[in-house]
Amino acid sequence: MHPTEVSIPLREVTLGGELIIPSGATGLVIFAHGSGSSRHSPRNQFVAGVLREAKLGTLLFDLLTVAEEQAEFHTRHLRFNIPFLSGRLVAVTRWALNQQACGGLRIGYFGASTGAAAALVAAAEFGQTIGAVVSRGGRPDLAGTALSRVTAPTLLIVGAVDTPVIPLNESACAQLRCEKALELVSGASHLFEEGGTLAIAANLATKWFVRHLDGKAD
Repeated sequence: MHPTEVSIPLREVTLGGELIIPSGATGLVIFAHGSGSSRHSPRNQFVAGVLREAKLGTLLFDLLTVAEEQAEFHTRHLRFNIPFLSGRLVAVTRWALNQQACGGLRIGYFGASTGAAAALVAAAEFGQTIGAVVSRGGRPDLAGTALSRVTAPTLLIVGAVDTPVIPLNESACAQLRCEKALELVSGASHLFEEGGTLAIAANLATKWFVRHLDGKAD
């Protein structure tokens, strides 16, 4: 099972990505990272590896081009621009839906930090096309009014010692009208850097996706 580097042409830019579909895959999880990260994020790469062991395909891609990342480093103008980030995710999702390699697999979103808000906004736009959403250390509150329109079963995973973010996730969870759950990972901070905490989050995400992504899309 080797990674396939892909170029994802959008209307205004081309984004780099990594698409891996295990044999017998039962779903495809698209990752939305936070600002300042990329498809090479060690944390998301770790989670993706756990998902693939459970026969879930993964698509990790760069939400921003190199030039945009460089500008963002100095201006921070895109970090919390959720409409922009979700627009990119929507466009990449449409690209994936048209790829033969994806084989009509049901799609899920895995979002981290502000990428979680982008994932929820995109899920609200796609409706039943998206089978599940998982947020890790995310800011789902930034999805705003889109929260009440999300139909995909949504799991919010938060570090139990990430005290500033816990109430934001609790508030967002209360606004969701879909199947939902909030899990606190004991001993974990915002980045899940403490020993074993990222593995716990990855296993929670895997169980959620396996449960809700049931093979071919309608």
